[in-house]
Amino acid sequence: MKIATYNVNGINGRLPVLLRWLKEQTPDIVCLQELKAPQEKFPEAAIRDAGYHAIWHGQKSWNGVAILTRKGQVEERRRALPGDPEDLHSRYIEASVDGLIIGCLYLPNGNPAPGPKFDYKLSWFQRLTQHAADLLASKMPVILTGDYNVMPTEKDVYKPERWVDDALFRPETRAAFAKLVAQGWTDAIRKLHPDETIYTFWDYFRNAYGRNAGLRIDHFLLSPQVAPRLKAAGVDRDVRGWEKSSDHAPVWIELKS
Repeated sequence: MKIATYNVNGINGRLPVLLRWLKEQTPDIVCLQELKAPQEKFPEAAIRDAGYHAIWHGQKSWNGVAILTRKGQVEERRRALPGDPEDLHSRYIEASVDGLIIGCLYLPNGNPAPGPKFDYKLSWFQRLTQHAADLLASKMPVILTGDYNVMPTEKDVYKPERWVDDALFRPETRAAFAKLVAQGWTDAIRKLHPDETIYTFWDYFRNAYGRNAGLRIDHFLLSPQVAPRLKAAGVDRDVRGWEKSSDHAPVWIELKS
């Protein structure tokens, strides 16, 4: 089973890229972030024609998450993190798919830091950590994947000294990610590629992709019920180089059946 996560940076503007990638790679389950489309503007027909069922949580101009599957139906479990009923950002959606619980997330960027946006990032992280603990306690097979907007270590960022004050790399952010993983989650990419330089995002500026000046901010966290099934993980880096592509590349894992 192949599962992927992809921050599309605007699903309608990048739809040809998304559909080409789906056709070439045929992942079984796909989590999308940054749809940047209201609920009614999600391209459901095009996704269905590509062979996928979908659920999504849209938001006009910003955020937005979706789960796609070729393997039967997607049974939605929730479409927001618990803990703050006033939070209207479309950043989380969770479903049962083919025997797995899939949580698709788009964690806040948090810049400028310090400031209100950074405070929101850390509070959102706390809510995610609490929900993740509840999911672990259920003993169900769970995958939490998406754009975490965190570079966990210096290995995950080109020239880390340039990022010390950025919300994606500040000590508080990295500590929050470490606390989450320490609950018992497996970082799939680092499990299989502990020492490699692997990025999932390259800025549009300063020829970042051409220079491989990237960041690893899109992650797969696997519960103990899923981690033993992990057999492969990687990044479809070349997709970032396609015309009118997102600034992220798709990240994927393969699980033993």
